[in-house]
Amino acid sequence: MEAVCAFSVGTLHIPTAPERLTSFKKSIFFSNHVNSHISLVSGGISKSKLFTALSPPPLTESSNQPEAEPEFEGQAEKFDWYSQWYPLMPICDLDKRKPHGKRVLGIDVVVWWDRNEGAWQVQDDACPHRLAPLSEGRIDQWGRLQCVYHGWCFNGKGECKFIPQAPPDGPPIHTSKKACVASYPSSVQNDILWFWPNTDPQYKDILTRKKPPYIPEIDDPSFTKLMGNRDIPYGYEVLTENLMDPAHVPYAHYGLMRTAEPKVKADREGGRPLELLVENLDINGFIADQGWSKSKFISPCIFYAYTPDKPSSSGETQKPSAQKKMALIFICVPVSPGKSRLIWCFPRNFGKWMDKIVPRWIFHIGQNLILDSDLYLLHVEEHKIMDIGPNNWQKACFVPTKSDALVIGYRKWLKKYAGGQVEWRGKYTGALPSTPPREQLLDRYWSHVVNCKSCNSAYKSLNVIEVMLQIISVASIGIVATMKQGTMSVVTRNSLVVLAVLSFALSRWLAHFIYKIFRYHDYDHAFR
Repeated sequence: MEAVCAFSVGTLHIPTAPERLTSFKKSIFFSNHVNSHISLVSGGISKSKLFTALSPPPLTESSNQPEAEPEFEGQAEKFDWYSQWYPLMPICDLDKRKPHGKRVLGIDVVVWWDRNEGAWQVQDDACPHRLAPLSEGRIDQWGRLQCVYHGWCFNGKGECKFIPQAPPDGPPIHTSKKACVASYPSSVQNDILWFWPNTDPQYKDILTRKKPPYIPEIDDPSFTKLMGNRDIPYGYEVLTENLMDPAHVPYAHYGLMRTAEPKVKADREGGRPLELLVENLDINGFIADQGWSKSKFISPCIFYAYTPDKPSSSGETQKPSAQKKMALIFICVPVSPGKSRLIWCFPRNFGKWMDKIVPRWIFHIGQNLILDSDLYLLHVEEHKIMDIGPNNWQKACFVPTKSDALVIGYRKWLKKYAGGQVEWRGKYTGALPSTPPREQLLDRYWSHVVNCKSCNSAYKSLNVIEVMLQIISVASIGIVATMKQGTMSVVTRNSLVVLAVLSFALSRWLAHFIYKIFRYHDYDHAFR
């Protein structure tokens, strides 16, 4: 599990070469190159003014309150939540044989593989006939999406191609616009399926005007690119700010993630002052200096930390191919109030052999445990934030140290440009779902296993092995019981008894392993 734990933000112990921003007229997120030769390219270009000095000052006797909101000149440009590309799922976790139901921004969509067009299609998850979910349907023999309620069939454009109940010699009612399913623009970028949450015809060619953010490492063959995804029982805002907070790692994830050891430990966990700085902030997000790494927030979904290029002993920057480089890529998706989805990828250009021989589900064991370890904390925290009101976050939270600089920067971006929270366009009242029982809150099967090809396959295979072990145990005892004395040697009889006991014990251990890894694993911080 060393490889799993190696991907915490705290492991990026790389000296940082300060980046020199040469132009402030164009957002840093759309520049072609950064010191690390790693770039993120998104669609439009922002000409908003960049803002600096967002980190709180060191705590002093005269400065013991959270930093007041800075005054910004002029009216801030408004962030449009519905004019952005949103990720649905990694391609590696989509099955071409069946439709998949997903929710983003409160919009229910069905994702399915259109073999006639050779492309993934994203459409409204409601049949126009009686609004049954198309994601519960199937792909028919002609490659069309079939609603299993009454058999209506649709092509990749959303056009209805067949209504079984319509007389063949009658009017072609399937050609009516009312029989069509709304289709969303979609695109595969970095092996992730993205969609544009607007079916208006004016956005049909949106891909020619604005593309999803591009992350070069994921497509770079010299980097690994194992991905994972999980549905999270707390909202997008809390998920995003938590991933920007390295100070919680030694405590909330104690023993799970490797962090830098201070020379003098003030406590068992080894927490220490962190010099974090948000260097620039505009409507497109911000760039930050974490000391051991650089990071970027690309609004609204991507938080990305990476190791910058290291200067050599001679003062020259080493060639990228000669350096060990890695990145932490977190893609946070707003699903509905109190629910979000996380897609992650940790590309690196070293130790690639490990990903070739170790199945993906092995890595997910540790990664899911990390998510579990602060899941309940964040679920409760979100309810408290909602009680005080999202716009009162900075008044209610005491954040006096620089370790909270990225969280403060994100909350300032959210309040200044995005209305303080996700815009649901009247789909929800804003109330959060009630807290479910702990077993349901920390459930892994429905939040991850069913949506991960690797874990789902491992879950099924291990269940088969468990049943086989039980059969071997019962069969061994049966053979011993039915054989007459003298027809079987003592050694053979004892061997069968031992085999039965071992098989039964192994099946019980495997059942516990399956439940703990793929179903539910409680986490108690008091005993860590």
